[in-house]
Amino acid sequence: MKLIVLFVIAAILYFIAKSYKTEKFQNIQLNIKENFDGDLMNHEAGLLVALMAKVAKADGKVCELEAELLKHTLNDISRHFENQNEIREKLKLIYKKEKESFENTLEICEKMLKLTKFDYAKRVGILEYLLNLAFIDKEFSKTEYMIVEDISNALNIKRADFEKLVNKFEMFYKNQAQNRKITLEEAYKTLDASASDDTATIKKKYRALVKQHHPDIISGQGGSANMVEEATAKLQSINEAYELIKKEKGI
Repeated sequence: MKLIVLFVIAAILYFIAKSYKTEKFQNIQLNIKENFDGDLMNHEAGLLVALMAKVAKADGKVCELEAELLKHTLNDISRHFENQNEIREKLKLIYKKEKESFENTLEICEKMLKLTKFDYAKRVGILEYLLNLAFIDKEFSKTEYMIVEDISNALNIKRADFEKLVNKFEMFYKNQAQNRKITLEEAYKTLDASASDDTATIKKKYRALVKQHHPDIISGQGGSANMVEEATAKLQSINEAYELIKKEKGI
């Protein structure tokens, strides 16, 4: 069951890449729910959330895009447990606690390595997801690089694989910046908003659109690979528009 949870978590990252294919996960039985009442810091789900906390806080702040991704991730993980409400609250507590310090990062990695000892591909998938979280605000700071590099080393990820993933994300966001430049007018249109809207209204519209077009939600509803790709592109446009409006309004 732990394998199922990790594949679902890792899938969130692949929704962002154009190469994502839902058929890769067609043999996973997502209707089977796990009942877990132990310490989640001994479970892959809890350890992943702990590592997410370290990466999200590495640059000293958690941006709104990171917060949205974290929220959807916690929802996605917990819904695969019979006691999902309890699990979600426990994961939230883990995240809150683990973002306060980096001291136990290697200890968490050692636990994750022990649980995934014979599945190198899974560990690479975990690293890839953490990099997605680090890059989501389009700024990969030196601190973020160092914490992700430490995690990669502790998970016994090959240096070549680590550098390949970092380069992939750098190129993805560089190309995105070059190919997708929109005007402020287009940004407001994308969010179905206007320049006269106040900050609260714009945030509300943004969050509603993220929820509506989040690829993870589309996939969870049984959407096809094409629908997931369309949702991915739409979400990118929504995020870009929101970032532009935030800068213009000083949000």
